[in-house]
Amino acid sequence: MSEKKNKLINISELAIKIGLTKPNSKKPLTHTLRFWETKFKQLKPTILSGGRRYYALRDIEIVKMIYFLLKVKGMTINGAKKVMNNNIKHLDDIKSLSIKTEYYKKIIKIKSNKILNRIKKLNG
Repeated sequence: MSEKKNKLINISELAIKIGLTKPNSKKPLTHTLRFWETKFKQLKPTILSGGRRYYALRDIEIVKMIYFLLKVKGMTINGAKKVMNNNIKHLDDIKSLSIKTEYYKKIIKIKSNKILNRIKKLNG
């Protein structure tokens, strides 16, 4: 299991993994991930010589969160940055925390369903 934690994936694999692809050709939209790196200080992939980007598990989770906020929830970059930074200055900003909570609930639900399906296979 520690191998899976330490595994790095390249930018194209990550784009495909999160569904960031052109609708027709399924070509990965790597430029979007590079743009997000400039906007979100939390996203820091390992960049090797030649500019090749590799993402660790922590980076993958951050990218999934950014994708959820921008593409699923339809937030602006600035709104998503507030959520990522937990920058609460007004009462209305508390809603941003509930959006982050909603994302984590979704992840837990998906993982729980996978575990339940595995248990059913073992029992049945």
